[in-house]
Amino acid sequence: MPADYHHGVRVVEINNGSRPIRSIQTAIIGLVVTAPDANTAFFPLDRPVLLTDVLTGIENAGDTGTLPYVLDAIKDQGNPLIVVVRVAEGADEAETTSNVIGSVINGQRTGIQALTAAKAQLGVTPRILGAPALDNAAVAAELASVAAQTRSFAYVSAYGCETKEEAVSYRDNFGARELMVIWPDFISWDALNSVEKIAWATARALGLRAKIDNDTGWHKSLSNVPVHGVTGLSKDISWDLQNPATDAGYLNQHDITTLINEKGFRFWGSRTCSAEPLYAFESAVRTAQVLADTMAEAHLWAIDLPLHPSLATDIVEGINAKLREMVANGYLLGGSAWFDPRNNTPESLKAGKLVIEYDYTPVPPLENLMLNQRITDQYLFNFAEQIGAA
Repeated sequence: MPADYHHGVRVVEINNGSRPIRSIQTAIIGLVVTAPDANTAFFPLDRPVLLTDVLTGIENAGDTGTLPYVLDAIKDQGNPLIVVVRVAEGADEAETTSNVIGSVINGQRTGIQALTAAKAQLGVTPRILGAPALDNAAVAAELASVAAQTRSFAYVSAYGCETKEEAVSYRDNFGARELMVIWPDFISWDALNSVEKIAWATARALGLRAKIDNDTGWHKSLSNVPVHGVTGLSKDISWDLQNPATDAGYLNQHDITTLINEKGFRFWGSRTCSAEPLYAFESAVRTAQVLADTMAEAHLWAIDLPLHPSLATDIVEGINAKLREMVANGYLLGGSAWFDPRNNTPESLKAGKLVIEYDYTPVPPLENLMLNQRITDQYLFNFAEQIGAA
């Protein structure tokens, strides 16, 4: 407490009032890749590297492994921030899988685990995760686990599946809300070898997801947006906008995002692997993640301040202001925050615990549009009058 005696004037600043809340940055990709002949100074093994310019990354990626092709796929969609973790190619797929999944060695995280060190090392958190061409079932399961820990979202292929039935069977291995399974792949032109090649759809999904986040917002799903830099599909996928009895309809019905060609190549499907129906849509999962981190990270300022009623009021008002902003901008359908005395007893408040409630309604994608068409003769009733009028 300031000294009681002072001959003069003192000013004490009272910093009450709600604080503005800034949304977290979502368009940050996290990649795990191989690149045997990459510039090792630029892309050291098992260390997260932040790319702010994808072309610089391509220049240092070499010509082998997955890294140059993944960066080229992302470049076709835009130039987002990318966290790259390069791992060593193993003697066989099993060893490579272990390298991709990673572990902790002498306190240093490797493989996918290194993505969780990006915040501390680079100051950013990857929110869009993938390991294109390396994402077998074991890798996909680990990506889902890390995505859940970091409140991010992972895009994986139906690895090794040759038919849509195999893809559906493969998807049943997962129940994570942070995971989307995609099948089949695109075709694109390989400028390095001057031939057509398989273009991993998951690589395009990562780039397009970041582009949508920047251009439209995290509340828009990956589906039905033109994909750049591809010339075909690796499998024949039947699709009809009005008929669900197609390959695309079958895959979507089983929560698999597929690919179509309609005024450009597009991803078709918005569903996750979630076992909880509330998070069936990609947009619902990402809305929950963005809200959780936005609201939590925005209130660092409040921790350890004196727990006066005015502090609780400021927090509630700040959250409500942010929710109103999100509703006005179309990110949410509604939301509100409040103080519930039942969850804030004198005992819990005395212990320094404050509980603020808030709810929200995410914006669902329009997945199934029904148009009721009726034939009628009512427009014939004034037929004669129309002839007279003419």
